Amino acid sequence: MIKQILNRIPTRKAHKSTSNRDGGNRNSSSNASASSKSNSGVGLSRSKSSNPASGHGQSSKGNNDVGLNRSNSLNPTSGHGQTHHPASNTGTDKLDNALNTKANGDKIISTTNEALPNLKDVPNSERQNLFIRKLNMCCAVFDFTDPKKNLKEKEIKRQILVELVEYVPTENEKFSETVMQEVVKMVSANIFRRLTPQPRDNKMLETFDGEEEERSMDPAWHHLGVVYELFLRFVHSPETDAKVAKRYIDHGFILRLLELFDSEDSREREYLKFIFHRTYGKFMVHRPFIRKAINNILFQFIFETEKHNGIAELLEILGSIINGFALPLKEEHKLFLVRALIPLHKPKCMPGYHGQISYCITQFVEKDCKLADIVVRGLLKYWPLTNSSKEVIFLSELEEVLEATQPSEFQRCMMPLFRQISRCLNSSHFQVAERALFLWNNDHIENLIKQNRKSILPIIFPALERNTSHWNQVVRSLTLNVRKIFSDADPELFEECLVKFQEYESKKEETKSKREVIWKRLEEIAEVRSGSGAIIQPPMLLPNKVTTG
Repeated sequence: MIKQILNRIPTRKAHKSTSNRDGGNRNSSSNASASSKSNSGVGLSRSKSSNPASGHGQSSKGNNDVGLNRSNSLNPTSGHGQTHHPASNTGTDKLDNALNTKANGDKIISTTNEALPNLKDVPNSERQNLFIRKLNMCCAVFDFTDPKKNLKEKEIKRQILVELVEYVPTENEKFSETVMQEVVKMVSANIFRRLTPQPRDNKMLETFDGEEEERSMDPAWHHLGVVYELFLRFVHSPETDAKVAKRYIDHGFILRLLELFDSEDSREREYLKFIFHRTYGKFMVHRPFIRKAINNILFQFIFETEKHNGIAELLEILGSIINGFALPLKEEHKLFLVRALIPLHKPKCMPGYHGQISYCITQFVEKDCKLADIVVRGLLKYWPLTNSSKEVIFLSELEEVLEATQPSEFQRCMMPLFRQISRCLNSSHFQVAERALFLWNNDHIENLIKQNRKSILPIIFPALERNTSHWNQVVRSLTLNVRKIFSDADPELFEECLVKFQEYESKKEETKSKREVIWKRLEEIAEVRSGSGAIIQPPMLLPNKVTTG
């Protein structure tokens, strides 16, 4: 009898400890078996105890999360009193461990203690909660410098990201504030990192060509690209309430996004450009701050570094912003033109973004024709002196500006403008001379010149006459066409300029011949003195400084 009682005591203790571990659940053995079945289907559970079947009232055995099923089952019963062997770890265990590590200084705590179903397989009322849990999983950041490291974990994360990207545009309810916070947290953990741009010397800057530049590929783009696509769709989604989202997409977040424009990877800069387009359009409260922040980047580029990879993309954003300016233009916008856009013609790498800067400048002139004089004089201020390819770019931009210029504004700047064009006409580089002569192919510019020919022709006539003997045949042919335009428009003025030019050339020849005669007489005097034995006074030399010991 006593022996039977003693045999029962260990059994009661073991049963009590088992029930405590399972949270007082009497059917612990059945729960353990259910957990084992569910976890063998999807490799996203942890090694501690969980009850997947209690999540939505159904087993997760039938969940078909895209690309996440594994052939080898995990060890799901390690939390039910069984030993968890290290040899049974799979890529999911490593992903879970990575989720508990620090990323960007914040400890990320995963709530994925169970196999997560696919978003499309759960009721609409539970999708956002599941969306949040999967966002937390994607906060794990991996090292992509070693392509052979954590291959399974990286693939699991990428497939989850793809699922999230597909889910965002299908959501029909407003995103909760928690969802917005978690999206921003996940995006921050993945994209905000230290950029290490490649150094460029002055020669590279001077000959910079964005099309011929070797593209630098970020090894992490396999994940970064999907994260950017997710955030772009999130910002663009009508279910994202700007009034709530502005608390998380705040000034600090915008500044860190702008810093990423210096990325070497052009694909990342393209995504950032689209994101800022959407952000500027959706968050009206942030518009003045975005403009000011971009201005500061441009100021630092112009006056300090002259090195930045994303100037072209930033100018594309500004181009659409300028296009939406209301009339009349604010003084703030005019100051931006004078202090930032026009000085952007100064850096040596300006050919890398000439199309974007030209568009921005032209937009200003089209909105306010009175700005044409300011723009033309600004271009003349930064006109290149020794860079022929840059001169061609300036002439192309000048044509676009003049095409939007009214006659009254043209008269204010035509005198200094055509002095510079006259110098370009006589350039020994045939492309510069050819591009300057192409201005007469524009009907609007030709009409402006004809209306003011009495002031313009005397300035450029000497250059046209000298170009008749230019070494390049195309330049000579274009010059004859321009001369014909003036002679047909005003023959008397043309003849008057021709006479003045001939008089000037004759006086120039007389001056040259007089100078040659003077030099010849000086040479003869020197020969006579040296032949007659005249003593030539040597130059006086200063005595060496005497130093006493």
